[in-house]
Amino acid sequence: MSASGEDTGSATAVDAAPPPPRLPRRTRLLLGGAFLLLVAAVVTDLLTGPGSTLSPVLAAAPVLVGATTRRARVPLATGAAAVVVAGLLEDLNSQLPASVHLVSLVTITATTLASTANVVLIAARERELFHVRTVAEAAQRALLRPPPERIGPLRIAVRYVAAAAEARIGGDLYEVADTPFGIRILLGDVQGHGLSAVETAADVLGAFRTAARTEPDLARLAEHLDAALTGRPSDGRFVTAVLLGVDRGDNAALLVNCGHPYPLLRRAGRVTELVPARHAPPLGLLDLLGDGRYTAEPVDPCPGDLLLLYTDGVSEARDAAGGFYPLPERFAELPAGTPEDLMDALLPDLAAWVAPAGLADDAAALAVRWDR
Repeated sequence: MSASGEDTGSATAVDAAPPPPRLPRRTRLLLGGAFLLLVAAVVTDLLTGPGSTLSPVLAAAPVLVGATTRRARVPLATGAAAVVVAGLLEDLNSQLPASVHLVSLVTITATTLASTANVVLIAARERELFHVRTVAEAAQRALLRPPPERIGPLRIAVRYVAAAAEARIGGDLYEVADTPFGIRILLGDVQGHGLSAVETAADVLGAFRTAARTEPDLARLAEHLDAALTGRPSDGRFVTAVLLGVDRGDNAALLVNCGHPYPLLRRAGRVTELVPARHAPPLGLLDLLGDGRYTAEPVDPCPGDLLLLYTDGVSEARDAAGGFYPLPERFAELPAGTPEDLMDALLPDLAAWVAPAGLADDAAALAVRWDR
């Protein structure tokens, strides 16, 4: 995700109109074929003589045009043109009773008005959706702030991919904080979906941003986050999370895993799962399933090491045959340059794995490399 701009830029984006519709190529071909059939019907009408007419098919013209535009005047103009053509055909088909021509004109007029009303309705709905998505993007930038590319000895990159193309925000969360106690990194995944999951993510991030700068102990920091969840109105939600703390002086690192998928460490082309010696429950379940505390475990990083934190939307993504995405194997094979290089390779590889169905869950990944 990328950050953009100032408040004034966000306001301008909300006030802007949605872009015109871009029809898929197959849809354009189908509509083009329908227009050709209309032209063929008019030509046939001209060639068959005064005893028959195909003019009622002209009622389809404003309907077809309405599928290509969000401007009401376009189907109105098309309907008017269709009425003119029907009138010309009426003069040529003089042997037919007037009722046949009247039915044709009424049909064209009715479909023109209905198509115009449909265009107006769809345009209004698209404007509303565009504004909602714009506000969601602003909320996403406020909730999930893009981390700096470099902090101290670390280079960092993050990506968030929503399962639904329309989505802009969900229950996956991350944060990077430069604190008096070192660099603190959080990546988590709220159980469930919907607005309540977003609210839970906001609560966890708010607690982390406050406690990360006041709590020197990383395990205690995780317990602060757990307490922030248990202090909320009970909705049964919990958050799997992993916290990374890096000392600016000697690069010493600690990990606290709160029921989250195991981070992956790549060193000299070899990938290792960082499995905790003591398994702990997710945030929000510490009092129910644990002994009331989390444990920080050391990581011994070397220059060039690449650490990947991710949510289960990545590791549990399935292909068409139902197979899980082989993240450790893929991680070992993907480019070992900067974290940005890794993210630029990982996300397309993940998208290719789940095609054509797409992701079934939101996916977030955060990569950290020690440069010294």
